[in-house]
Amino acid sequence: MSSTFHTGRLLVATPSVGGDVFHRSVILMLHHDDGGAQGVVLNKPLSAEVDSVLPGWQRVVTAPHVLFQGGPVSTSSALGLVTVPGDEPEPLGVKRLFGSIGLVDLDVPTPVVAAELAGLRIFAGYSGWESGQLEGEVLRGDWYVVDAEVRDAFTPEPERLWREVLRRQRDSLAYVANFPDDPTMN
Repeated sequence: MSSTFHTGRLLVATPSVGGDVFHRSVILMLHHDDGGAQGVVLNKPLSAEVDSVLPGWQRVVTAPHVLFQGGPVSTSSALGLVTVPGDEPEPLGVKRLFGSIGLVDLDVPTPVVAAELAGLRIFAGYSGWESGQLEGEVLRGDWYVVDAEVRDAFTPEPERLWREVLRRQRDSLAYVANFPDDPTMN
């Protein structure tokens, strides 16, 4: 197995990956080590408004003000992804993961954390891999692994994220952004 871990990086689905959740998905890797990996799909907004599930958080989330499908695991649970500006210690109710990215405790009252956050997105569920599973999928060619930018997690146009992330790559991977949704129509 590879000793390369992808915490803080993006997994970008190759055009061959299908399914509702992972087709053209962009996943921010929150954690990856020998025991497995967890991340959230950044570009799959749902139609449900945040207040329908977590009253009081609607006014705090970054637009669009809806829940996002973080992945197929534990879809009945919510995860709050935040960015905290600067290098100050993490605010009450926030656990910094890497850089300015962290998780917020959604049981903390919104006024306690709202002023400390530069961005917040709430996900239903997450994406998870057992030990060695993600490494196998990367080797098989299911995912491109690229550097993340903080703005990726809080983009106001999540439906454009897959193409935008690919376009900014400085090698031939940028051409994949033009791959048609249906290659038979090419």
